[in-house]
Amino acid sequence: MLLCLFSLFGFSCVKKDRLQAILESGEITVLTRNTGHCYYTYREKPMGFEYELAKAFGDYLGVKLIVRTPAWEDLLPDLDKGKGDIIAASMTVMPLRREKADFSESYLEVRQHVIRHKDNTEVRAIGDLKGKTVHVRRGTSYEARLNGLKNEGLEMEIVLHDDAPTEELIRMVAEKEIDLTVADSNVAFLNRRYYPEIRMAFPLGEEESVGWAVKKGERALLAKVNEFLGKIKADGTFEKLYNKYYANVEIFDYVDLKKYRDRLDERLPKFEAMIRKAARKHNFDWRLIAAVVYQESHFDPEATSHTGVEGIMQLTRSTADHIGIQDHRDPEQSIMGGVKYLRKLYKSFNDARDPDRTYLALASYNVGRGHVEDARKIAEERGLDPNSWASLEQVLPLLRYRKHYKETKHGYCRGTEPVRFVNRIRIYYDVFRRQAVN
Repeated sequence: MLLCLFSLFGFSCVKKDRLQAILESGEITVLTRNTGHCYYTYREKPMGFEYELAKAFGDYLGVKLIVRTPAWEDLLPDLDKGKGDIIAASMTVMPLRREKADFSESYLEVRQHVIRHKDNTEVRAIGDLKGKTVHVRRGTSYEARLNGLKNEGLEMEIVLHDDAPTEELIRMVAEKEIDLTVADSNVAFLNRRYYPEIRMAFPLGEEESVGWAVKKGERALLAKVNEFLGKIKADGTFEKLYNKYYANVEIFDYVDLKKYRDRLDERLPKFEAMIRKAARKHNFDWRLIAAVVYQESHFDPEATSHTGVEGIMQLTRSTADHIGIQDHRDPEQSIMGGVKYLRKLYKSFNDARDPDRTYLALASYNVGRGHVEDARKIAEERGLDPNSWASLEQVLPLLRYRKHYKETKHGYCRGTEPVRFVNRIRIYYDVFRRQAVN
């Protein structure tokens, strides 16, 4: 009877849920953080692991994504006030937070780590925090964990920073402005490449779950989020996005990265104009080419590989002849020829899209296009995308084994080498970009 009365006066007694509102408006608003692992812009292009996940969710729903970046302590209150539909901010799931919002199923497991400078050798275990000062952002799971240790009798000082990104506190440790901070493992791994002076001293506890949050009671939206997360885990989308931002950050070589940063200052200036000229002519980001040159020769025109290949771009004699380079040991000729050859390889993968297309070209530069084509064929036979670098990372190492290469056109190759080659260039290029050099 009440339903009828409401209907007569033009009212509805059924409250529209958030998912319905999103679908009808054609927009979904995500609340996230403006950080290197959540959301940022690079040359006016939005990027970030959480952003790309949220964008994929918007596409899944067929709606436009709107991004808001409130202060950390405002994320949950803003969600409750309806200023956003979901929180996608690498937020760990805690009992206190569950009282304020409903969380999705976990899509990532992380552990908190104490972060110190490499010179700070006093802090190696939890007990070493006694008498020390640890800096963390207010309202985080880091603060909760440290307070728990204090309540258990571990005397230390906890300095709370309002809305300070974890990356900023890590920078402060690297530059010795503060002694200690805490970061989730994924954030620590990512920033270790930018600040090779830091160390992950030890974990503070067990693994924690990371999830998206929706307003309390929004069951339909939460169910759709979980459905989406399950789908992208199953079809490989999640892995591809994770690898884009976090792959190989666990493989850390302090000496190598420190040497790289030093040589960017010491050796690169001599060859920078040559690299910029070649990159401009063949339409590449010059910093990518600089990363390739470093990987090949450490900016040393006299470099000779263990296979006898010489020069700053490590061009073989046959390749140099093929692309018309007279003296592949001459730095300018070698750089121009190497970039010309890379562009030729890039053009050959016209079915692939960037960044995969670039990675396929780089792998071919290292090991030869024939082996890459063999790997692509195996990938296709295994139901994998032959135009995806994530697929080739899995398949190229198989070419070391006879049962896999015996049916291929080009036979055996050390398939781990092109994988390592590409991924190191990705790291060098990323470090270079983060230095804001244009």
